[in-house]
Amino acid sequence: MIVTIIAGGSGTRLWPLSTSGYPKHLLSLTGEDTMLQLAYARAAAAGDEVYIVTEASHAHHVKAQVPDLPDDHFLIEPGRRGTTNCILMALDIISRTHGKDESIAFIHSDHVIEDVDSFVASFHKAAEASQKEGIITLVGITPTYPATGFGYIEKGERVGDVYKVTNFEEKPDLETAEKYLSSGDYVWNAGYFIGSVNTFLKEIDRSSPVMAESWKLLTSVKKFPSEEYGEAYLSLDSDAIDFSLMEPAKELLVLPAEFDWADVGSFKDLHSIISKDENGNYYSGGDDIFTIETEDAYIRNEEKKPLAVIGLKNIVVVNTKDGLLVAKKDAAHKAGDVAKQLNKRSK
Repeated sequence: MIVTIIAGGSGTRLWPLSTSGYPKHLLSLTGEDTMLQLAYARAAAAGDEVYIVTEASHAHHVKAQVPDLPDDHFLIEPGRRGTTNCILMALDIISRTHGKDESIAFIHSDHVIEDVDSFVASFHKAAEASQKEGIITLVGITPTYPATGFGYIEKGERVGDVYKVTNFEEKPDLETAEKYLSSGDYVWNAGYFIGSVNTFLKEIDRSSPVMAESWKLLTSVKKFPSEEYGEAYLSLDSDAIDFSLMEPAKELLVLPAEFDWADVGSFKDLHSIISKDENGNYYSGGDDIFTIETEDAYIRNEEKKPLAVIGLKNIVVVNTKDGLLVAKKDAAHKAGDVAKQLNKRSK
């Protein structure tokens, strides 16, 4: 099995830590290693070969963090065009050297997973199911609470270790999420997909005319990387694979995961999974942070000047060279709105 890491997002909801030029998968958020380095270690444990799809603006940082990976295993987008097209590009380029029958697993660079052995076992089971049935197989996450921030996949008829996918559901309200949890019929959609190139193409041909046309365009260019390939890629409309292929797909399978999982989508998510002191506070910044009567706080100071937080609770304070964020923890995800405004201003 080949494992391809998608590492092209911008992680705007973790601004100012994460920026378009240095997004969250390049950051050390849960320990010494970066999110990308942790994902690479998982991928290397699961697959015979690893590829990384990333975007030109920070590709040099990605290469610096994974120096052991051969240069031709970095697949560099000339610009962001969504998961639909970065997956298409990976399928095209990998098929040119590996053929179209080997299983390819797509994973993300910004998830937190501790149980690597179970991660590997789950992906091998999913790959086996995909090869046996000739169907794209997803790895879903068994819900542990009624989450309203994730999409859901409804399980249907069981086929060995996997289930037929009955439906995709968008992020639900709390009442609906509680029903999903109690029913046992749903898993969280983590964006993990496994299938051979031929398996993907079979589903693309019958479910996604736009992707089929994009595939023809990319595969018509003989050389990658090249200026011609870059121009063809940039001509594609940005889209997410969930909308372009997975939701309209005629037939999919899903394997409920056998590993722990967390998606670091906001500072609230991050604060929930890292070590904290007896007051529920997390600090990064050493002797330059001072707190008095502060609880349940995520505080990170990357500037060489004192930062003081006094008499506050349930907050995020992040100070970097790119900006200063002070927010209630429950509202800190709106940092993404600020990042988008700043990106527009810089253009």
